[in-house]
Amino acid sequence: MLERAQAVHDHLYTSPLWAVPPNPAIPVTAAALDTAMGAFSIAMAAADLGGPADTADKNGKRDVLVTLLRQLAGYVQENHGNDLAKLLASGFEAVSTNRASVPLETPTIKDIINGMSCQLILRVSRIDNAKAYEVRYALIGPNGAPGPWQSGGLHTSSRSMPIGGLTPGGNYQFQVRAVGGSTGYSDWSNPVSHMSM
Repeated sequence: MLERAQAVHDHLYTSPLWAVPPNPAIPVTAAALDTAMGAFSIAMAAADLGGPADTADKNGKRDVLVTLLRQLAGYVQENHGNDLAKLLASGFEAVSTNRASVPLETPTIKDIINGMSCQLILRVSRIDNAKAYEVRYALIGPNGAPGPWQSGGLHTSSRSMPIGGLTPGGNYQFQVRAVGGSTGYSDWSNPVSHMSM
């Protein structure tokens, strides 16, 4: 925080882009900012060697400096006129406002193998930014239509997702989706069928 305060101190008060009228007066003087920075710097050094009272003093001095920087940031925000050069000449940095959600890619079931009795193990494509993979499955009925979906749980590895408790000889349909990212879930994968042994 001291680095940012120093950058604002060194730029905002000396830049010709901020000295040109009709800008309203800067709400915090260079001397006031300099005093707050010096007090915070001394309090930080004392807190490193001192006790709880020194830490409380440091926090108080930090709050004063933060308040001054917020006043200056508000002033810059109101008066830079969407001019990036003018914003940067203040010593503050531009912050991205892009909050676009990026959905997770949809996984692909690469393989289903037989595990222990009544168990199938799924392997899916690894998805960047996925924290886990959710599996659902349905028993395919005699008419070829899948029954109701059941949860196969969450799995952290894309290479081994064991699903147990299946009916021997039952033909099952599986789908997987990735969990995580900015949107929470990917789309469900294309269904893949496999018989349990």
